[in-house]
Amino acid sequence: MPVVNTEPPLEFVTVDQPSTEAPENAKYYSSRNSRAANPDTDRDTDRPKMNGKQTEVPKTENVPRPDFNKLQPTPPAPAADTQPQEPQMQLAMNAGDLTLGKPGEPQRQQPEQPQARPRTLNQARALLTHQIPGLPMKQEGGVHRHELVSSLDVRATAFGAYDEAIVEAVSQRWYDLLDSRQFAQDRTGKVTLRFHLNYDGTVTDMEVEDNTVGELLSLVCRNAIEEAAPFAAWPSDMRRMVGRNYREISFTFYYY
Repeated sequence: MPVVNTEPPLEFVTVDQPSTEAPENAKYYSSRNSRAANPDTDRDTDRPKMNGKQTEVPKTENVPRPDFNKLQPTPPAPAADTQPQEPQMQLAMNAGDLTLGKPGEPQRQQPEQPQARPRTLNQARALLTHQIPGLPMKQEGGVHRHELVSSLDVRATAFGAYDEAIVEAVSQRWYDLLDSRQFAQDRTGKVTLRFHLNYDGTVTDMEVEDNTVGELLSLVCRNAIEEAAPFAAWPSDMRRMVGRNYREISFTFYYY
């Protein structure tokens, strides 16, 4: 008989400081474990202190967005012209949540020779390598575990690597769509989309759950998911764990 996952929803985050130890309790999940830590150990609360720039997307390090219109030497070096929108994302699911949001001020570098954009999931994964663009989070708190860079309690799950690939693919498609058109730079807010992610990687039953940025930017978010799909089919063990042919996903895009 299939095993139905009855755990409460978790929120997906990328792990920049992996740990060999899994936290006992975590509200985040990913492809790798992480333990909560921060530079200042004077306080002991249920979450680490983080001195970032935004409060919506759980992220521990600043990662600028690579510009795939520019040649990336080996090792890859990001190069970008001024962009009208720089987003950051959050994914939410029965087994977790995902988020995207604006990572900060655009960066300018000297132009280089052009190269083709990544067109497949594997190409995007090879270029991003767990470094999904975004600004670090700001939150009050403090834990006794000391590290030079703050980190969150994150648990590696059977869904982590699969969901990470989805975040990377949707993120890159979102950037492509925003780069291709001119948008007003003063719009801030979020778009939350809920949909079924089917066992064969297709996306169906998409609905807008929240939209504070207008129909055009909401449509960009919808297109980012639909055009990045279909994703890879679920592994057999993941399908057994879910216990049905789809997962209900909530995907939140933030515009700062």
